[in-house]
Amino acid sequence: MAEITAKMVQELRKKTDAPMMECKKALTETSGDLEAAADWLRKSGAIKADKKSDRITAEGLVENFTQADGKAGVLIELNCQTDFVARNDDFKALAQSLSKQAISADSVEALMAQPYAADASITVDAALKLAIARIGENLNVRRLANYQIAAGTEGAVDCYIHTGGRVGVLIELDCASAKVAESDDFKALARNLAMQVAACPNVEYINVSEIPEAIASKEKEIEMGRDDIANKPDNIKEKIVQGRIDKRLKEMTLLDQPYIKDQNISVTELIGQTAKQLGEGITVSRFTRFILGEGIEKVESDFAAEVAAQMGKM
Repeated sequence: MAEITAKMVQELRKKTDAPMMECKKALTETSGDLEAAADWLRKSGAIKADKKSDRITAEGLVENFTQADGKAGVLIELNCQTDFVARNDDFKALAQSLSKQAISADSVEALMAQPYAADASITVDAALKLAIARIGENLNVRRLANYQIAAGTEGAVDCYIHTGGRVGVLIELDCASAKVAESDDFKALARNLAMQVAACPNVEYINVSEIPEAIASKEKEIEMGRDDIANKPDNIKEKIVQGRIDKRLKEMTLLDQPYIKDQNISVTELIGQTAKQLGEGITVSRFTRFILGEGIEKVESDFAAEVAAQMGKM
């Protein structure tokens, strides 16, 4: 059997980013063959990942990457099991790496199938499994949003991450000229509007015209059934209900919000002021907001009971 030297272990660790002891074990199992040891680690990592794949991942980070020219941007949610791992530098670096790589992917499935940027000999999926083995928790790329300014059009994509990676917003603004798209005022508007969306969790649409009729009908059904208008004449009831519906729908739209940095103006007025200053029209094309763990059912655990159970196994 070949002697396993510290240099060999260090070289394998550099190649795979696996823990030292795992590298030494892999080299021992493969008689010092570096390539075979790397394959052994990947297989081992996959096995460990499979064992952890059914564990709920509701913690993690929302991360982003935007191109320097503002023509493209990505928002990604990488989940883990505990907040402790979410604060780990290794996990943060992984989230940053995946968000940067996702600039060329239009779905999570497409991202996972890509060759991993840091090691093209493996896929992103395989790299994630190695990270699961290394970090010791189930990890999951839950979702991503990828915005690209269409060819022949002008605009900017920007992103804002709030509360330490728990909320992220990706937004796209359109304009008519490259000069405006590249201006500091236009870029500042994009950032401020992304912050606005992050600060307004009820906002789901750009304007009222985007809201599906089914939602307006549901709101009307709810309002018509309220006790405080039950005894009102029908014509009065209709006016009250319509006023409430209009108010509710505006609460769901970005353009109708009071601007968070100046409550005396609306977002529509803010955009209008910037457009006038720059000399051309500006529109909000789309936005996406990710809230970490949104919709995932978390399992509440009794830490003391878990420790007692583990002690009982010893």
